Amino acid sequence: MRVLIVGGGERGLALAGRLRERGDAARVVSRRPERRAAIEAVGAEYLDGDPDLIGTLRYACENVTVLVWALASATGDDEEKVHALHGTRLSMMLERTIDTTVRAVLYEGRGTLPDEVLAEGRAVVERLCRKNEIPFSVLEADPADPVAWADAADTAIAGLLARDRG
Repeated sequence: MRVLIVGGGERGLALAGRLRERGDAARVVSRRPERRAAIEAVGAEYLDGDPDLIGTLRYACENVTVLVWALASATGDDEEKVHALHGTRLSMMLERTIDTTVRAVLYEGRGTLPDEVLAEGRAVVERLCRKNEIPFSVLEADPADPVAWADAADTAIAGLLARDRG
């Protein structure tokens, strides 16, 4: 199994490391090249991309089983762009997963962004995943504890893949 992790910082690295320890593959997206060494140190594949520019993620879903959208604590200089990661950008990314190998989506629903922004993201995930019959889950783990977050994400991923899609 290969998991694509978009965002998450230390939480994403903890999840990627856990996946690699048991023999699964992780691909981590970062718009910061200086993060490459840390990503590769946990055994994950680094992908230079920016979720604000969905075109940079064009090949990100190649051979991916689960998409993890871990941007509930995203930051940036432009508040509108950060909020769009849970609206238009998330929608565009999910529309691109339809004809890929992605079999499930995990959306981080708890973080430092305003509740209404994360509620919009939940609604986007629910609408598009239901429409396209892609199993999904919303992760409500505490982002302040990367290890517990990774545990919860790992459990959620296992649950998503165990669901009967028939």
